Amino acid sequence: MFENFDPREGKRLQILNEDGQINSDLPKLPMLTNKQALHAFKIMVITREADDWAVSLNRQGRMPTYPPVKGQEANSIGSLMAVKNEDWFVQAFRELGGLLIRGVPLTQHYLYFLGNEMGSFYEPEKYHVLPISVPISSQLPHAVGLAYAEQYKGTDNITIVFNGDGGTSVGDFHESLNFAGVWNAPVIFYVQNNQYAISVPRHHQTASTTIAEKAFGYGFEGVQVDGNDVFAVYAATKLAANHARKGNGPTLIEGFTYRLGAHTTADDPTRYREDQEVADWIKKDPLIRLEKYVLNNKLITEQQIVTLKKEAKKQAHAAFEEADNFQKESLDNTFRYTFKNIPPILEEQLEQRRELEGGLK
Repeated sequence: MFENFDPREGKRLQILNEDGQINSDLPKLPMLTNKQALHAFKIMVITREADDWAVSLNRQGRMPTYPPVKGQEANSIGSLMAVKNEDWFVQAFRELGGLLIRGVPLTQHYLYFLGNEMGSFYEPEKYHVLPISVPISSQLPHAVGLAYAEQYKGTDNITIVFNGDGGTSVGDFHESLNFAGVWNAPVIFYVQNNQYAISVPRHHQTASTTIAEKAFGYGFEGVQVDGNDVFAVYAATKLAANHARKGNGPTLIEGFTYRLGAHTTADDPTRYREDQEVADWIKKDPLIRLEKYVLNNKLITEQQIVTLKKEAKKQAHAAFEEADNFQKESLDNTFRYTFKNIPPILEEQLEQRRELEGGLK
């Protein structure tokens, strides 16, 4: 499947270069149409504006700690465009673009980071999305279980699950790849290698040359793609998805990318990386690259892009205001989503807490 891009030979799949030009020397690969490329660009613009606004809101004291997506948008956008709406999408926490591709309202994204439980509620039959699972890599076993369940039911639905490079050092990652390989589960492991696990660089996380090559130890293929190239991300995911649907099992995709912002708004990246490194990666910004492509191919005009960005900013502001004015959390929700039937001891604790809150008013 990826014979021409074996990561063990130092090969990486790139289709769209930093000048917005397509590499025509590559073997035949699944390609985004111009219509799809324009759609990807529009979603990327909205993602960037919504992300920037979230960081600003945090600085204003209007939103708690937030993990910026800036610089990594192509990974979830390209890959979610390559799978079906019925396929399970198991997110980590930098997949805003993928959520928008799947049709999830931006308001829901903001609700989650405002601490509202409804931010974690995705209608299963509508979105096929799992909520963020905060402990690192804990979403991976869930993803393999979902894929195995679809396989057991005899459907051709697959699962795509996202993780960070730091998460590959956690046991859940290796256990999940092992089970997926043994069960031949229809799952795509997508690792966004943004070069740092909070402040720890990737070369301190693992001695392997790439993350993608880890797949071969578990009996399936891995490929490293330019994670800032939405065309490469789409092509690799499309091939992996078709591979899984045919009963050929899992694939590991490593999106070689970079977070241009902080790990979260509670982090100070200037303490562990150089300004020149960031400047070098800004030149590889997936949004700038895709913008050059859509302009070069006359899919949009510069004035339309200006208008698009203004509208995206308005959309982000309106979505946050809707989330901020959403029905506030009740104390009951602290207990409601843990058990189907609340155990008596928790009912007692809840009642005690209600009495205490009543006395505090």
